[in-house]
Amino acid sequence: MTNDAPARPVRLLVCDDHVVVRAGLLALLGSAPDIEVVGEAGTGEEAVALAAKLTPDVVLMDLQLGEGIDGVEATRRITAQSPSPHVLVLTTYDTDADITRAIEAGATGYLLKAERPEELFSAIQAAAQGRTALSPPVASRVMARMRSPRPTLTDRERDILGQLSQGLGNREIARALFISEATVKTHLGRIYDKLGVDTRAGAVSVAKEQRLLP
Repeated sequence: MTNDAPARPVRLLVCDDHVVVRAGLLALLGSAPDIEVVGEAGTGEEAVALAAKLTPDVVLMDLQLGEGIDGVEATRRITAQSPSPHVLVLTTYDTDADITRAIEAGATGYLLKAERPEELFSAIQAAAQGRTALSPPVASRVMARMRSPRPTLTDRERDILGQLSQGLGNREIARALFISEATVKTHLGRIYDKLGVDTRAGAVSVAKEQRLLP
């Protein structure tokens, strides 16, 4: 005997700090018969609390949430809950740093707001089943990162990068490592070339992305 009862709709919590955007999403999602919006949040903290209270199947999460914790930290806290809903990021940001941080925080999928409604609906269904859903541009960036090997730094370059991540200047780094400022500058130039950056902040950011720092 077959069971012809319809599948239960995906229970969805929406988190976006822009009221107009959130309202548009709710109206759009309301047209999908297999999705039930059970709550909405305007901050990361509110999303974490509602996820625990409402136990949705999926949380649709923006990354930039104004004041308070951002979408990445909210994702990390939500996926640490028990039971843990799946988190599908929906954002306008597609930088390597944003993608990496979100996935490492536990996001099941990463979608861009420029996607068509049908793609959003499909991604929500996929996320509810624990399957990865990525916008094509995001998937391309992930694949490119996987294909390109991480840069190899020398022990001395790692030492200098570690000092750099602590906010030290060239003179302070030189004193800490008992080398000259000229040597520090030489190593910094090599670090910049290897990481494909031209600023100290850029070097630290890429090093964190690629886990080159201890």
